[in-house]
Amino acid sequence: MDIVVRAAVAEDLPALLPLLRGYGEFYGARPDDGGLLAMASAFLADPDREGRQLLAEAGPGELLGFATVLWSWDTTTGARLAVMEDLFVQEGTRGRGVGRRLLDACLALAREHGCAALVWETAPDNERAQRLYDATPAERSTWLAYRLPVS
Repeated sequence: MDIVVRAAVAEDLPALLPLLRGYGEFYGARPDDGGLLAMASAFLADPDREGRQLLAEAGPGELLGFATVLWSWDTTTGARLAVMEDLFVQEGTRGRGVGRRLLDACLALAREHGCAALVWETAPDNERAQRLYDATPAERSTWLAYRLPVS
């Protein structure tokens, strides 16, 4: 399969929306389409501040998956970080190298942005993603993630 990974552009939003929804549904969430489009639009409007969305496609308009990279800092190293917030590949396309291509593109983007590391999380039961991540030189973290709603 010939896979191209590239940055999302405004014209991709209609085709990207079902993938964003699919990511949410994979984790049992049903985010509002308006919120998803606002998020994707924020990345397009200010990618150096907000982050970037990368798309994997097999051909023009045939999106197979996406990854979202956010910019942050690491106080323990005093260095910039790239946070791979999302990596999603459509069902039926998984296991064909799409996720690895997206992960490699996120790493290249982190380097271009001057980051010292690319970090990410996945659900403890997402064993398929863990197989991909364990096949890289990445070190599995012992940190725990917390989420506290503000409303």
